[in-house]
Amino acid sequence: MFCDGAVVDARHEILGRGHAERLITLIADLRGGGRADHILVSCGPGSFTGIRVGVAAARGLALGWGSSVAGYSTLAAIAAQSFAARLDEDELSVVMHGGHGEVFAQSFTRVPFAPAGAVESLTIAEGAKSITSNAIVGSAAQELVAARGWGAAIDAQLAATSAQALPAAYLALPPSPIYGRGADAKPMS
Repeated sequence: MFCDGAVVDARHEILGRGHAERLITLIADLRGGGRADHILVSCGPGSFTGIRVGVAAARGLALGWGSSVAGYSTLAAIAAQSFAARLDEDELSVVMHGGHGEVFAQSFTRVPFAPAGAVESLTIAEGAKSITSNAIVGSAAQELVAARGWGAAIDAQLAATSAQALPAAYLALPPSPIYGRGADAKPMS
């Protein structure tokens, strides 16, 4: 929870499965039952189910509480947090595990803070050939740097508090999932 830009309460758990079952309990454990005038939700990319559960919960709570709701990009939040915390690089790439043997990747510039390309869903081998940033940040950073044989790998995970590093313009996305790749299911013909 944020109040006047400061974190006043937070919970963080890394779950492989069970997002839907655990999320509302985590929110209820926050100060004041987690009730907020404005809800900010990570829209992804990330786990298909995890992103859908998070966005649906944020929208549902906003409706029930009469709150406003907005979203932000997971990759942008990790990039902004990394620039703010420790990196002197002018550009970095965020590379996160995305399932099905692929990673979600996007590069960002420090000044001005902005995406340097679109979100991509790649194999590690494809990323090793196409990602040119020296600094690689995220859950798949070590794998990517090892595959290409150069660069600085910095392990990073998204926490809700990461959003405070984002410029205001990046905290106003519609609360809708950013999937990062097409659906696995094929339409019937």
